[in-house]
Formats: sequence, C-alpha cells, structure tokens
Amino acid sequence: MTADRIYNVLFLCTGNSARSILGEALLNSLGAGRFRAFSAGSHPKGAVHPLALDVLEENDIPVGGLRSKSWDEFALPGAPQMDFVFTVCDDAAGEACPLWPGHPITAHWGIPDPAAVTGTPLARRAAFEDAYRFMRNRIMAFVSLPLASIDRLSLEERLRGIGALEGSTDHAPRVA
Repeated sequence: MTADRIYNVLFLCTGNSARSILGEALLNSLGAGRFRAFSAGSHPKGAVHPLALDVLEENDIPVGGLRSKSWDEFALPGAPQMDFVFTVCDDAAGEACPLWPGHPITAHWGIPDPAAVTGTPLARRAAFEDAYRFMRNRIMAFVSLPLASIDRLSLEERLRGIGALEGSTDHAPRVA
C-alpha cells in the first residue's frame, strides 16, 4: 500500500439496497479523495431502499449514481481492481464470492439489516439511522488507518477489529 494512490473498496451485501449502499456513499464522501467506493449484491434488489437515501441525504452525503447492482459487474474484465472487499451482511459473508483480481484484503463488517425491520415508520427509520451510524463509525476508523505504513497482516487484524465495532452481527469467538 502506498500513500499516493486511490484505493478501490467494494461493499458487498445480498440485496445491495441498504447497508452496502451506505458504505459506498459514506466512504466516497468521507474518504478525502483517498478511496473510490463501490457496492454490489449477490442477489440485488434492483433498487436502493428509499430510507437509505433519506438518511444519507439528511446527513449531507451525496446519493447521485447510487444503484443496486450485481457483484458480477466487478468480476468482469475491465472492472476496477479492488484493494479491499468488505461484506456487510452475514448472508453475503457466507456465500461463495467471485474471485477478485489482485487478491484484495477482505473483512466482514456485519451490521443488522435495516430493510428487514418491520413495525412503525419510526422503528424502521431508527433502524436505518442505526445502520448509518454503525457504518459511519467503521468508515471513520478505516480512513484513519495508516495504509502506507502498515503490513498486510496487521491491516487485516485492524479491519477485523473495525468489523467488531458497535452494532456488529458477528458473534463468533475471536482468535488472538
């Protein structure tokens, strides 16, 4: 990793309508030009969830160009080569992913699915606000990492730690 390059990051989720979209938008906005973020899904819904867009817009995060798409787009010849691939839902983490050219660093940053929350409009809205906050905390921790001066093994460990921040769906025991 070098300090003078832009890192490509792919956020994966099954439906690519909420959590991975939040990751893409947040990193593109908060990454200070050091990152170019994308999102995709194994079984995309075909549309971005309206509450995801609402929460992003209310927090002054640009939403232009966001769309629900298949991860197959990023495994095709000519697709951007990823430096990092983060799964943000437990289903996508358990699926067989395409082979990513360039052997990107991967980590699981599981967050509860706000689109699965039922109930009152207030409860559904709160779920999206929580997912936004959890993802923003992960993005802020990620962009603060000294990528140019950290070895791959240490970086992978730190990325796993970021995935275990508040709101994590990963309850598996950690190996030291």
